[in-house]
Amino acid sequence: MNKHSHSSASIIAVWISLISNILLTGIKLVVGFLFQSPVLLADGFHNAGDVIASGAALTSMRISKRPADDDHPYGHGKAEVISSAIVALILGLAAIYIAYEAISALFEEPSKASIIALLTAFISLIWKHALYVYTIRIGKLTNSKGLIATAYDHLADVYASLAAVVGIGLALIGDLYNIHFLAYGDPVAGIIVSFLVLKLAYVIGKEAMDVLMEKNISQHRLDEFAALIMTIPEVKRIDRLRAREHGHYILVDLRVGVPGEMTIQEGHDISHKIRDTIMDCNEDVDEVLIHLNPWYEENE
Repeated sequence: MNKHSHSSASIIAVWISLISNILLTGIKLVVGFLFQSPVLLADGFHNAGDVIASGAALTSMRISKRPADDDHPYGHGKAEVISSAIVALILGLAAIYIAYEAISALFEEPSKASIIALLTAFISLIWKHALYVYTIRIGKLTNSKGLIATAYDHLADVYASLAAVVGIGLALIGDLYNIHFLAYGDPVAGIIVSFLVLKLAYVIGKEAMDVLMEKNISQHRLDEFAALIMTIPEVKRIDRLRAREHGHYILVDLRVGVPGEMTIQEGHDISHKIRDTIMDCNEDVDEVLIHLNPWYEENE
C-alpha cells in the first residue's frame, strides 16, 4: 500500500468513526431518556465526547498530510499527535464523569431496568468492538497517531458498553428474582470501567507527550538504522544517531565518519547513498539529515 492509499484508508476510517459516534450518541441518549436508564445516559454523554475526539482526529489528519512549507519545514505530522493529546484529555474527563455518576448511583434508589436499554448497550458493544478492530488495524498499518488514539477511544467505549450490558443485565435478573442488591451491579461496573478508561487516557497522553517532547525512538529501531548505515563501505564510524517521531513519520539525524581524503562530490554521493539506504528499507522515514565527519585510519 503506497502513501496515497495509506492516507485514503486513514481518512475513510476516521469518517466511519465520526459517523458511528454521532449515530450511537443519538441512539443512547434517546433510549436513555425514554427508559430512564442512567448508565445509557452516561454512556451517551461519553459518546458525545467521542464525536469531538473523532472530529479532532479528522481535522488533524487532514492537516498532517500537508507538505512541508516555509513555516513548517519538517512538515505537519505533529498535528496528529495534538489530536491524540485531545483524545487523551477527553478520555480522562470521561473517566472522571463515569466514576462520579457511578458513585452517585450507589447512594440512590436504582431505576427499573429495561430490555430495550440492554439491547441498545449490547448493539453498542458489538459496534464499538468492530470499530476498534478496524481502526487499530488501519492505524498501525498507516502509523497514524490520530487514528490509533481514535481506536483506543473505541476500546474505552467497549469497556463502557460492556459495563452497561453487565449492569443492566444484573438489574433485570434482580427484578426477575426479586434480588434487590443486583440493581447496583451497574454502578459497580461503572467504577471499574472508569479506572480502565483512565488507564487508556494515561497511555495515549504519555505517548503524545513523548512525541511532542521529541523523545528518541526505541533503541531497537536505532540499532536497525545503525546496521543499515554500516553496510555502506565508505562509512567507517557512526558518531551520533538520533531519530524522532513527527506524527506518522520519522526524522533521522546522524553524524558519520568517512575517509577524510574524499572530495566534496564523493561525500555528497555517500550522503545520498546513506539516505536512500535508510528510506528504501523504512517507509515511515520521511527525512534523513546527515553530517559527514573526516575519518583517518591512523587516529583510530
